[in-house]
Amino acid sequence: MRQYPENSHAHKESGMISQIVLKYPEQPCSPEDMQELSCPNLFLNREINWLDFNAKVLDEALSPRQPLLEQLKFLAIFYNNLDEFFMVRVANILRQYRNGAPNGSADRITPAKQLAEIRRRTLLLTSRAQSHWLKNLAPQLLERGVRIVRYTDLSEKQRRFLDGYFRNEIYPVLTPQAIDPGHPFPTISTTCLNFIIQLRNRDNESRFVRLKCPNNLSRFIFIPRNKEAKTYASLGFDPNVRGDDIVLLEDLMAQYLGLLFPGHTVVSSALFRITRNTDLEIEEDEADDLLEAVRDLVEQRRFGDVVRLEIAHKASRELVDFLARRLRLQPFQIYRIKGPMGFSEFMTLYNVDRPQLKTPGIQGHISRLFQEGDMFGHLRKRDVVLFHPYDSFKAVLDFIRRACEDPNVLAIKQTLYRAGNDSPIVRALIEARRRGKQVVAVVELKARFDEERNITWAEELEKEGVNVVYGFIGLKVHAKLCLVVRREAGHITRYVHIGTGNYNASTAKIYTDVGLITSNEDICADVTDLFNVMTGYADRDLYRKLLVSPQAMRGPLMEMIRREIELHKRYGNGEIIFKCNQLVDAGIIRALYRASMAGVRVRLQVRGICCLRPGLPGISENITVTSIVGRFLEHSRIYWFHANGEDIMYIGSADLMPRNLDHRIEVLTPILDPELRRKIREDILEVHLADNVQTWQLQADATYTRLKPSSKEAAVNAQERMIAQHISRDDI
Repeated sequence: MRQYPENSHAHKESGMISQIVLKYPEQPCSPEDMQELSCPNLFLNREINWLDFNAKVLDEALSPRQPLLEQLKFLAIFYNNLDEFFMVRVANILRQYRNGAPNGSADRITPAKQLAEIRRRTLLLTSRAQSHWLKNLAPQLLERGVRIVRYTDLSEKQRRFLDGYFRNEIYPVLTPQAIDPGHPFPTISTTCLNFIIQLRNRDNESRFVRLKCPNNLSRFIFIPRNKEAKTYASLGFDPNVRGDDIVLLEDLMAQYLGLLFPGHTVVSSALFRITRNTDLEIEEDEADDLLEAVRDLVEQRRFGDVVRLEIAHKASRELVDFLARRLRLQPFQIYRIKGPMGFSEFMTLYNVDRPQLKTPGIQGHISRLFQEGDMFGHLRKRDVVLFHPYDSFKAVLDFIRRACEDPNVLAIKQTLYRAGNDSPIVRALIEARRRGKQVVAVVELKARFDEERNITWAEELEKEGVNVVYGFIGLKVHAKLCLVVRREAGHITRYVHIGTGNYNASTAKIYTDVGLITSNEDICADVTDLFNVMTGYADRDLYRKLLVSPQAMRGPLMEMIRREIELHKRYGNGEIIFKCNQLVDAGIIRALYRASMAGVRVRLQVRGICCLRPGLPGISENITVTSIVGRFLEHSRIYWFHANGEDIMYIGSADLMPRNLDHRIEVLTPILDPELRRKIREDILEVHLADNVQTWQLQADATYTRLKPSSKEAAVNAQERMIAQHISRDDI
């Protein structure tokens, strides 16, 4: 259904903008609101728009163009995204709803309406996802040798073997928990799998039991089809096993529930899973030790308020009502699930040895600069830009490793937000410290869902003598920075890497990110000053070249938009291109609306949430918004202004959200080399903006349309073109 009427209009009349009549969302809007660009109809709801992003991920899972295990991967990503969405965003809206708080965002949709729309869209999306798994993907995987089967599909010999496996390996681990006046309802941690079981004793009395699926046993049980396994241990997940049947742990447990309750009859049972609020706040001002406060937060997160109950589709009404009462849930919080629950865990199966069912990996280009020769000598002469994963992340690792090994390097300073497991960056920093260098690591403990890993890294670095800083009270350090200080010919020279992505060797293979390595004196001096701000008590509101939030980013960005408007009025060639992950900030959106109203061409490529509504006559008709969802996660942030040929470009860690601009330490660095700006503009921005295979375009009615090349157009898949360009390219 079209939600933006054909006869809707907006235009300037005597300095006043006439009202736009929109059906999405239906909100009152005064002429004054329109004049100030504060009408709620001009702003899309971030939660609803995020669900539209996840719908694009699901579309990749449903696409027959994707190999089967790629479909499974995207389906797992879709469900993992949805889990985090409920744990954080829906939890916040639910809190507003219960507290009677109004929606403070620019769209002004009430919490109640948001919750209703979230449920409606979530049900539609999960219905498509579940149907695809049950009717298409699982049967096709079975035909191609990834045989996920039910217990009832196994041979008699396989069942006999599993009987011994259950009794000897699983049964001793299980802990049924009775629920009655003497046994209060147990505390259930978030996203774990459980059974709720209704029993009847010999006196015909009804009882209820909770049984947790052990999370320290493999959920995927590989059972040989042709010969019996020698040990029960061999039944765990093995990516190299071929020709086996795979049974889910919960399916096996369901067959043997009666063994756990002698003297009772199992009346009914159902698998269920709860999602809790994990967006708990740290009372940082009252914390004597930030590390301990974050550690406590991680523990509390397991038991936040329940936001969602997922339960097996065929669960009896009595079981559903029992859980709803005990968990104090309303009907809109309950979701019945067909097919496997906790599907994000199915990402494990992507690792099975079936290369013919996957998209071939790529080997990123490695410049000769990072393989041989005088790396620092080259960097003194010119800047280097890397575009991952098409340029291998090994270049960044080599930059840091060679700095660690170089006897002339005196100090290395590094920010760490999501370093990942077994981080080569952390290992290099430890090695540098062992070689006597001054090493500083600013480890952001509050990186959501990475807190435990970051605590581990911080403690390991500290144990090795690295100077570890845990970030700021009240601010997250999200900037991606590495500073190398080197003695050269009797004086100090500095080198800096500034990126759009984390120092994570694993995600660098699947996220697209841009990085700059430079020895520019002003940029290096700015990064030095910023590290002093992060590690000490220095205050700085202005930097030479860098834009640094929260003090010195929003204002300069707004000023550059205003300047583009003024230059366009004089020369008529105004253009702005932004490529980022999220566009939510109302102030930036209004500035872009004003640019469009002045005639400036605005091209936005926003992978995730976009609250700006393009294509509104008289307001945003000069703005286009596209989004690419493909095999790599588009993660780069690039901000470009034509500036009457001055060609201003910034890259960095900041998205256009209030949290990035006002509540985090973020860095945007200018690309000062004209040739590098040209390459980024032509070889990255223009190629991605020309994509007509993996691109979705946001319409004025708030829907997304997937672009398709016409019969007269060549197909442009930006990510595949980037692979081809980097395979054949010469070194910069």
